[in-house]
Amino acid sequence: MTLTVLVLLGLSLLLLHVGRALLAWTVPPLLGLALWALAGIETVGWFWALAGTYALCLAVFALPFTRRVLITRRLMKLLAPIFPTMSETERIALEAGSVWWDADLFSGKPRWQRLLDFQVSELNAREREFLDGPTEQLCGMLDDWDIHQRQDLSGETWAFMKEAGFFGMIIPPEYGGQGLSAQACSAVLTKISTRSVPGAVTVMVPNSLGPAELLLHYGTEEQKDHFLPRLASGEEMPCFALTEPGAGSDAGSMQSSGVVCRGTYKGEELLGIRLNWNKRYITLSSVATLLGLAFKLRDPDGLLGGKENLGITCALVPTDSPGVEIGMRHDPLGVPFINGPTKGRDVFVPLDAIIGGVERAGQGWRMLMDCLSAGRGISLPGMACGAAQALSRGISAYGNIREQFGMPIGRFEGVEEKLAPIGGMGYLMNAARTLTAGAIDAGQKPAVISAIMKAYLTEGMRQVVINGMDVMGGAGISLGPRNTLGLGYQGLPISITVEGANILTRSMIIFGQGAIRCHPFALDEIQSIQSKDVKRFDEAFFGHIGLVCSNVVRGTVLGWTRGLLASSPVNGPAAPYFRGLDRLSAAYAVCAEVSMMTLGGSLKFREKLTGRLADGLAWLYLGSAALKRFEDGGRNEVEVPFLRWSMETALFEIQSALLGVLDNLPNRPLAHLLRLHLFPIWSRHGGPSDRLGGQVSRAMLSNAEAREMLSRELFMPDEGRPGLAALEKALHIVMAASEARKKLKQGVRDKVVCGPSKEARLDAAVEVGVLTAAERDLIRLAAQTRDEAIQVDAFEFPGHPLRVVPAEAALTESAASAPEPEVESTGVDAG
Repeated sequence: MTLTVLVLLGLSLLLLHVGRALLAWTVPPLLGLALWALAGIETVGWFWALAGTYALCLAVFALPFTRRVLITRRLMKLLAPIFPTMSETERIALEAGSVWWDADLFSGKPRWQRLLDFQVSELNAREREFLDGPTEQLCGMLDDWDIHQRQDLSGETWAFMKEAGFFGMIIPPEYGGQGLSAQACSAVLTKISTRSVPGAVTVMVPNSLGPAELLLHYGTEEQKDHFLPRLASGEEMPCFALTEPGAGSDAGSMQSSGVVCRGTYKGEELLGIRLNWNKRYITLSSVATLLGLAFKLRDPDGLLGGKENLGITCALVPTDSPGVEIGMRHDPLGVPFINGPTKGRDVFVPLDAIIGGVERAGQGWRMLMDCLSAGRGISLPGMACGAAQALSRGISAYGNIREQFGMPIGRFEGVEEKLAPIGGMGYLMNAARTLTAGAIDAGQKPAVISAIMKAYLTEGMRQVVINGMDVMGGAGISLGPRNTLGLGYQGLPISITVEGANILTRSMIIFGQGAIRCHPFALDEIQSIQSKDVKRFDEAFFGHIGLVCSNVVRGTVLGWTRGLLASSPVNGPAAPYFRGLDRLSAAYAVCAEVSMMTLGGSLKFREKLTGRLADGLAWLYLGSAALKRFEDGGRNEVEVPFLRWSMETALFEIQSALLGVLDNLPNRPLAHLLRLHLFPIWSRHGGPSDRLGGQVSRAMLSNAEAREMLSRELFMPDEGRPGLAALEKALHIVMAASEARKKLKQGVRDKVVCGPSKEARLDAAVEVGVLTAAERDLIRLAAQTRDEAIQVDAFEFPGHPLRVVPAEAALTESAASAPEPEVESTGVDAG
């Protein structure tokens, strides 16, 4: 009897583990009753009591009609106060875009084969030509130090950008644009970012959220035909004005206003909008000819025949319109891209200035959210990956050629500790970049994933740049044309702040949107309660209960077995990491469910918890992207240490985030129970080991294929230019001379080669046959090239009042510079 009960219980748990909750509640009890009957019923009363109870439960819970009448209606009334309420602004933001792989990760049971079967888009021949031709040429024209000195791109560069079509990359060819895919736009921005941040920002802004994208999605045919060719050619320079002093992250609180009225426009009296605004931080506003403007539209006189407060609206305003103020510039941490404020005082525009025409009045917030749901996954992530690629190439060269205590600094473990995250994060970030761009090209608008990409790739960029600065030391601090890092380091906070500050994105947007959009049932539950749809709520709620039970069982089983029973669609180096993510996806789903169930609508105000839940979801996605990259790349052996570092980091970060959630849940007994079930001591991850970090850093230093793999979109300047090209040239010569140097050191060690100086020892080595003359010359060339590459810039510094000079020179200089004594005029000739 006991064995039968255990078998039936095991069957129930197995069905829950595979996600068959309804069968788990119905089949084992039915089998138990059948086996009892077949074995002979000794206590008939007990049998029929249990059978009757079972039948009653089936009738109430398994039959939808009776369940809705007896259970669901009461549940709806009971749970309505617990579920979060949504404002119209929140509802529009939540409904923007689409869900994709993030929904699988949130479910607790990702369909890994679906991810592996997804075909990531590649560049076509025309896009490859644009990347290898005009983009390469543009990068050659960009000189970050020159841009820094002049505080702007050169006139020649601006002209080339217009002529080559960089301001129309997203505009289709029929309107004169390039019509590049998301993957191609990402690659172009990544390549330019390896060369110049101001150059990349200048190209990025017209091709992200702004007039062109809004026109493509929502513009009238007349607007498209008029503006898109002019934007593509650079005849019109666009900007988009959203942020203002009182409305940064909270764009819904903007004060910029538009009032429907009659007025005069270009000598003609017509119905239009009188606009007033005060915007700031608007990139390209100082040079823009066409201003995209977000404002709140009112129709107090009912001239449009509808409500008075129409809501946020987007319009196109020519900057030469009377009342428009542009031209001033902000100074964003000394990074000289064009960014400034703009004001408008009683600016009158016709109604057809509204993007999409008057029918789109009041729909601006939805339009912006829909465009951001994809755009955030391309622009800034591309720039972040460009920084990581340039850094991995430059730092790996510097770590080889810079020597202290007789060995390259990259060989010191303290430096290895900084190098490994540069390579590992670079691998991870580029994997996520290409996967996300591929999803957008496939028609997705993954709002949650785009938010993850923006926040976590820019944070990743911050980490690798800071690590790079630690390695380069003074060479990274001393600004000048030789410095490959300083100007980028200077501008780090900019990407963290724009397009939704990372604090806001992490603590509010990712989980706040993900918990509802990615969850299989949450949105249906909320909407059905608001609409009082009993049938829809019934299906969602009881499906939700089944999902929770299934994930609790999966999370416990996989936690206690350290993921050994989890699924992996592949064998090889990636297999244990598929199982690890599978296990932590189930644990994540349980922690998210418990947080939502115990805190209800108040969870959205517990931003430390939602921030940790965002961390968990983000690292699940980033880890998935790394696995996808490795498998799509044919399991290249060179990538193995980078994959392992990325995945060990991802697993550790997910675990840390979820343990942080459990440590801070108000329901302490439940939190302790879940910690025991999901994260037993023997199943915890410790992050990348020192040994693994050493493997990654050594691959970066000595494996040419690994260096190329980490910097596929890198622009390499012409030989002879300072900075990266000089480091790369020195690296090749130093590596070529490495064997000869080993022979020389061995000769000195064996006391075969002697001499009072390095030069003398080199000549002596040739004389005794340890080196050939060619090898001696190569060692000398390597030393000379290395010495040149590690130099820093110095500038003239004349005339400072505190300049220290020797005492005698100071007296002489003082006498020489002293003014002639004044002679009071007496009116008598001094002669």
